[in-house]
Amino acid sequence: MPSPQLPRAVFAMDPVHLPLLFPPPLMARLRRTADIDPAVVVRDFADPAAADALATAEFLITGWGCPHLDAGVLAAAPKLNAVLHAAGSVRSLVGEALWERGVTVSSAVTGNAVPVAEFTLAMILLSGKDTFDHRERYRRGHTYPTPGETAGTGNLGRRVGIIGASRVGRRLLELLRPFDLTVLLHDPYVSPAEAAALGTELLSLEDLLRHSDIVSLHAPDIPETHHMLDRDRLALIRDGGVLINTARGALVDHDALTDELVSGRLSAVLDVTEPEPLPAGSPLYQLPNVFLTPHIAGSLGNELERLGAIVADELERLVAGAPPVHEVRHADLARVA
Repeated sequence: MPSPQLPRAVFAMDPVHLPLLFPPPLMARLRRTADIDPAVVVRDFADPAAADALATAEFLITGWGCPHLDAGVLAAAPKLNAVLHAAGSVRSLVGEALWERGVTVSSAVTGNAVPVAEFTLAMILLSGKDTFDHRERYRRGHTYPTPGETAGTGNLGRRVGIIGASRVGRRLLELLRPFDLTVLLHDPYVSPAEAAALGTELLSLEDLLRHSDIVSLHAPDIPETHHMLDRDRLALIRDGGVLINTARGALVDHDALTDELVSGRLSAVLDVTEPEPLPAGSPLYQLPNVFLTPHIAGSLGNELERLGAIVADELERLVAGAPPVHEVRHADLARVA
């Protein structure tokens, strides 16, 4: 008896990401589930070779570098049932035509939240020990700090304010539970009871900024959050406070933050900035109270395999007729990254 024909799937992304997202064991899983050719990776939907692939595709497995999925792409893919995104946000990927046609959209954003939360946890604990300041002092003076210089240092009872109970924010709240920290939360979509269940106290944004030693951003980049930390709100953070941003640079008024950092009143751990990257002349590259990294908090290297595994799981579920676990709904886009 002939084996049933496998549904057709096509990769659409920058091919450089494919081997890390889908190393041989995961690629083998995909090929047992769907008819997919790892040698065919669409980067340009206008390419004639892409037209042949799209014409029979029932699933698109997308990633960083995938072009926008507009009405023209949909017209070229009449059999398309689902888009499985092996990355985070689908906001810039998916056009209105796709939602209108009812194509299922799934994202590995939950997997990408894991390394961001881990990175942030590390930065919170290092900031609480004034690690970056002590490193600079040790470089310059080659001497150990005196008890007077470390009087305000340490993580016992340190007040950490989390802005945004996103996937990253919630994972971070879980990771913070074993530590002797006071954790505060601001999120307009979370109730006090839900915050308590998450192990935190819900505050207004202004009160969180006033009462936190370390503030960590995990809100989505949407119109309502653009420059949510403006000059007036940054001024609410106590002298010596630390701002950690692993979300998006647009959440913070960059000029106002630069002024605060140049003055030395605040310190910052910035994995994202506005613009990104910063211009070569930015003082943030040289300031001793700024720990600047090039957008590395999200999945890198072997962490990409976690995203590929989520997509492989989702593909197997959909082909078997089961509902997706990581579906992105159109109505949620207004308040998620």
